[in-house]
Amino acid sequence: MGCRDVHAATVLAFLSGTASVAGLLAAVLLPNWRQMRLYTFNKNERNVTVYTGLWIKCARFDGSRDCVIYDPQWYTAVDQLDLRVLQFALPLSMATAVSALFLCLIGMCNTAFVSSVPNVKLARCLVNSAGCHLVAGLLFLLACAICLTPSVWVIFYNSYLNRKYEPVFSFDVSVFIAIASAGGLFFTSIMLFLWYCACKSSPSPFWQPLYPHAPSMHSYTAQPYSARSRLSAIEIDIPVVTHAS
Repeated sequence: MGCRDVHAATVLAFLSGTASVAGLLAAVLLPNWRQMRLYTFNKNERNVTVYTGLWIKCARFDGSRDCVIYDPQWYTAVDQLDLRVLQFALPLSMATAVSALFLCLIGMCNTAFVSSVPNVKLARCLVNSAGCHLVAGLLFLLACAICLTPSVWVIFYNSYLNRKYEPVFSFDVSVFIAIASAGGLFFTSIMLFLWYCACKSSPSPFWQPLYPHAPSMHSYTAQPYSARSRLSAIEIDIPVVTHAS
């Protein structure tokens, strides 16, 4: 299969990147980054679990799904450093991944629909499909680093809170979703890099990140006429005069 064909690797990378962005969106919106479980020794009362997210905080009694305390303004008063960092890191990671998806889609459309010879006037400033996939892979890798680092830090910061206060803190499902999404972004970048390395061995200019010159511009050298050709042309141009006997 040629480099210009839409490989299964690029399609799989696009689907993986889309699923990873969806996972990041779920991790951002869910109020399940940290749990704080409060125990009571009064038999007439129930234990309370406080669910802390990036934007809201919810307190529930054991066995109930309703929030007895719901704080929608929690994002303005976050007092935990790891969650404050995640408020900026995860949206930035999502924006970077969406930009990479857009570039990946451009590259796929370019390989599927572009003509075999680029436009001469635009060849010097266009980025071809392989260049789009290469830049998209770098952006996916950057989005993975931005997402993974603060998400893993939540685990260590949770241990710090348990040592500083009481062992009532535990990280919740959003941490696993964010880490899995970061793994999906890393897998996507690897797939795009493998596609680029596979196309690099192709003799076609379409694997190159930038066109160094217009592929359709060639230098033609005028072939010299032979002596016989020049003589023939002269003989044709000279009128033939005949004398009457």
